[in-house]
Amino acid sequence: MSRSTDWVPSLWKDTFEELLYDDNELDYGDQWSLNFSYSQTNIVTKEERKRGWKIYSHCAYGHFQCGSCSKIWPSARVVVLFRYRLRGDRGTVIMRPFGQACRRCQDDEFDLPGFSKKEVEEALFRLFRKIRKNCYEDEDDDDDDGSSASSTKVWTKPHEATLCQACIMGICCQDD
Repeated sequence: MSRSTDWVPSLWKDTFEELLYDDNELDYGDQWSLNFSYSQTNIVTKEERKRGWKIYSHCAYGHFQCGSCSKIWPSARVVVLFRYRLRGDRGTVIMRPFGQACRRCQDDEFDLPGFSKKEVEEALFRLFRKIRKNCYEDEDDDDDDGSSASSTKVWTKPHEATLCQACIMGICCQDD
């Protein structure tokens, strides 16, 4: 049984399939797939843009557990980066979760986040909204800023940019 601090790719894949095929979130007759890349960045080259790639960066609530000392901490600023495109009748989503380092260990090791099913659904709903808008020109009425903070306000300690992999790479969702 996985804990809420475990990074579980299958939770994302299964939820993605459920929303696609049971809830018909993208009901346009195309085949969509979700894959993972643990090295992708938020930079889309001109060449990639020509080939239809787009980026969506989502800020989620998750939990981390240090691989060294087992300390657990929550974060309301976990960055999940999606790269997506539709080519012909095939849609591809490539996802990367960003890690955080343990303040106690300061060992520059980034632990990957764990998420609740509800948080995964929230992230994917927002991704599908972007896909509908950008791949199918289907405008949704409710446009939002893309942060999950609107769903449930969860108070966590101040975000520590020096321990955040996404901040270090310049793609965090920290408010200016």
